[in-house]
Amino acid sequence: MPQLQMVSRTFIWMLLLTAACFAGQNTTASSRPDPGALVRKAVENEIKTVNEDTDRFMFRGTKTTPKGSTTKIYVETKEGTAGLVIAYNGKPLTPDQSLAEEARVERFVNNPEELKKKRNQERADQERTLRIVRAIPNAFLFEYAGEEHGSADIGRVGDPLVKLKFRPNPRYEPPSHVEQVLTGMQGVVLVDAARFRIASVDGTLFRDVSFGWGILGHLDRGGHILIQQQEIATDRWNISRMSLDFTGKILLFKNLAISSTEVFSGFKKVSPNLTFAQALELLKKEATAVAENPTTGKLALK
Repeated sequence: MPQLQMVSRTFIWMLLLTAACFAGQNTTASSRPDPGALVRKAVENEIKTVNEDTDRFMFRGTKTTPKGSTTKIYVETKEGTAGLVIAYNGKPLTPDQSLAEEARVERFVNNPEELKKKRNQERADQERTLRIVRAIPNAFLFEYAGEEHGSADIGRVGDPLVKLKFRPNPRYEPPSHVEQVLTGMQGVVLVDAARFRIASVDGTLFRDVSFGWGILGHLDRGGHILIQQQEIATDRWNISRMSLDFTGKILLFKNLAISSTEVFSGFKKVSPNLTFAQALELLKKEATAVAENPTTGKLALK
């Protein structure tokens, strides 16, 4: 994955998994359990969930940047996540665009090495994420900030959410450039305390953050991230909206700019035993089924 995507993914998972530390029902200062113990328990639970979750889903994602929007449908498989573009700027692909897109994804089936490379990259991304998760108990300080309620795309509609402020622990020393990103973010999270789930994360960089001790680059102060999650099935939550707005530099001289909003919807469970090739065939059928309304039409899978 390009450096830019790795930085974005790291921030996303760092923020989502940080907030679980206050998953307690009560909100009075005297009844709240020890934050450090909660963090460690929540981190253990999150890592267990990542390792044991075998459910697979098909869903739609629309990513909007200053250059326009791209809509894809995705299918998760044990061999990796398959994705197929079905619209640009809300308009269905032309015949030529469709052929080019199918050729792009078919290379993973026709060339096993390409699929292996994709799968290895996804595993490497997950390992970086788990390193961030393991560091959380020591990296942050938290405080209670009230309660809100879930809505259509945030948590579960009407359910209470605990509101927390988070900030870096000044005593934390990141062991490598992977954990370095934890030192410059502060913000607010909403937590479904009954289910140990994160409904929303709103964070801002309060200072420049280096990755690779300034050798690889940095993100500028003022960068912002908003993540919203919803329950898509029993005990399974997924990101419903992700907005990123960061600037910085890579290798000290190449400008870096991230400005995007991605919305995910239409989650439908698929067989956990689908191969990557079978997922692509399913995606092609879905692309045909929603061709007239690719951005909002219901996915056809029953």
